[in-house]
This record gives sequence, C-alpha cells and structure tokens, in this order.
Amino acid sequence: MQKTFVVGPFQCNCRLVACPNTLSIEYLIHTHGHLDHIGGTRGLVEAAKADRKSVPKIALHRDDHPLYLALKTQGQLFGMSFSDPLPVDLFLQDEEELKIGDLRLSVIHTPGHSPGSVCFRLHEDSSTGVVETLFSGDTLFNGSVGRTDLWGASQEQMFRSIRSRILVLDGDTALCPGHGPDSSIGIEKKTNPFLK
Repeated sequence: MQKTFVVGPFQCNCRLVACPNTLSIEYLIHTHGHLDHIGGTRGLVEAAKADRKSVPKIALHRDDHPLYLALKTQGQLFGMSFSDPLPVDLFLQDEEELKIGDLRLSVIHTPGHSPGSVCFRLHEDSSTGVVETLFSGDTLFNGSVGRTDLWGASQEQMFRSIRSRILVLDGDTALCPGHGPDSSIGIEKKTNPFLK
C-alpha cells in the first residue's frame, strides 16, 4: 500500500509505504537533508511516542548529516522556525536493503542535488500487488531534474547519478518524486527535456 501526502509550504510529497501484512511504523526515511524534507520529522516521532506506538527510526545518508543538523539555519534563510532535529538512528548505505514488513526497499546513493541524496527502489512483489517503484526525492522529477544551486550540490554529479543509477532501471518502473506528479522511468527517458 502506498499513499502520498503533499505537505508544507514547499508542497513536498511525503510517501507512506506500508506492507499489507504488517502495520507498525518502522522508519522515517529521508531522501536528503533539505528543510522541506526533514522539517516534520520531529513532530512525527513525537506523535508516535504520544500514541504509545512503535517509534520509527530516523534514517538518512551520512553525507547529508551536516545539512540535517543545520535545519534551524536552513529555516532562518527562508524565514521559517524549526526546533533542533532529533538524532539520526540509522545512516543509510548505498545498496543497503530495508525491510518494510514483507516488502524490500533498496537504497541508491544519487549525489548531486545534495551530497547525501538517495533514491529508494521498492521492489516488485506480486504477492502483495506492489509494482516496481523508485522514490527519487529531488533528483529526478516528472519533466525536470533537481536544483543544483543549494548547499553542497553539483550539477555534473547529479546528471552522472541520474544516468548511471536511475535511467538504467526498467522503463516500467514507477517514478515517485519529492515534488509534483508521478511518472515512470520510461517516460522520463523519452520526454524529459533535461535528459536530452
């Protein structure tokens, strides 16, 4: 099961991925450490604690840990106020596999938009009806690509990540970006003007 919530002033896609056989919250996984993707983390963890439910592990790639720790500073640059972020529980590794109940989610390190940007590949599972899906964060969008004018970004590195780590996936793979509408890898290969 997958559900999308569009949240915050930057209209960030927050994705809930749940195994139909298990319902406990395991992880709050972050594609990168920019404020629009991490600003609600503390509130979600505190809400889980208040409900006496299992507390999800905060997961992030280590290369974006400095950005994560600088949440308050990031907010000030946009006229927004945040509390200090909670500690990261799990530093994600490239090609690491996370289990969400019976579902498998692989980490793909795709630096460029930020040093620790990652995508998450949800592997197809016919027994649960899950289709092959890539959660691309702010690396690849429907008809566009991520910004490279922010902290630690590199346009050259981002395009290298897109070509060598994302476009090699099957064209039928659903593409679920961090902002805007969904697409597929095949559609982006054919129509994304930034990939010509």
